[in-house]
Amino acid sequence: MTPVSSDGPRRPVVLGVDALDTGPMTAVWAADEADRRGLPLRLVHAVPSLFHEFGVLDEGRHRKALRQRADQVLDRAASTARERHPGLEVVTAVDEDLPALVLYRESVHAELIVLGSRRLGRTAELLSAYSVTVPVSAQSPCPVVVVRDPEHVTQDPPYVVVGVDGSPSSQAAVDFAFDLAAERRATLRAIWAWQRPPVGNLDEPATEQILRRLLVESTAGRHERHPDVTVTHELVHGHPVEELGAASEHALAVVVGRRGQGGSTGMRLGSVPHGLLHRAHCPIVIVPVPRH
Repeated sequence: MTPVSSDGPRRPVVLGVDALDTGPMTAVWAADEADRRGLPLRLVHAVPSLFHEFGVLDEGRHRKALRQRADQVLDRAASTARERHPGLEVVTAVDEDLPALVLYRESVHAELIVLGSRRLGRTAELLSAYSVTVPVSAQSPCPVVVVRDPEHVTQDPPYVVVGVDGSPSSQAAVDFAFDLAAERRATLRAIWAWQRPPVGNLDEPATEQILRRLLVESTAGRHERHPDVTVTHELVHGHPVEELGAASEHALAVVVGRRGQGGSTGMRLGSVPHGLLHRAHCPIVIVPVPRH
């Protein structure tokens, strides 16, 4: 259940806890974010359905083993979170289903979903029944954070990267990136990467002038809410995945919108977020168009 305060329901930060890909780095990121936002941290572990996995004679033994493993990984993640933030509200939950389905259900009532990364290849990521990152990122109604690498805190000043392209999901990503930068007292780098069409005539100076104007307009109107966030605007030539990946090398996070259409895999996720799952050097935040 979603925790309730005197002000109404509070959507938790949900951490998908897995025995293989939820290390201390991921648990720390989720705990820090929940603490910054003043929200509960909900730790969720999925136990695959035994009906599909084992014969009836083995069900009791395997159910017990899987539940014991679930308790162990949840206890480990909860201990990490509580040691990091002793006053943080931490709850744990075990659900029996495929991990992606469990986390999608959680995302409907979550403020944010946080995942680790198994660093699967693209084919395994799309086809494995236990793949989580792509299907959850493609379907979740709330932002999804994939903690592939740590935040880079040695850069001075620290910065958050946001990819801009003028789409509605890009605007949602800008909103989220402003919040992230404000929380961390960081600079925000708004980057629009574009490529010259391979065919046809193009007035490149005029095109760049239009794109620069759109880039500046895409971040306008946020300073009333976040007056202390310094924003830089960068129009660059190149593929968005490569340019945003390079910019992420010393970043706290890279934030992008989800633009794909149809299906539940990488096609719905969009080529840029999907590519950054393999290219980014810091946590990547994938933001859908707002719920309303």
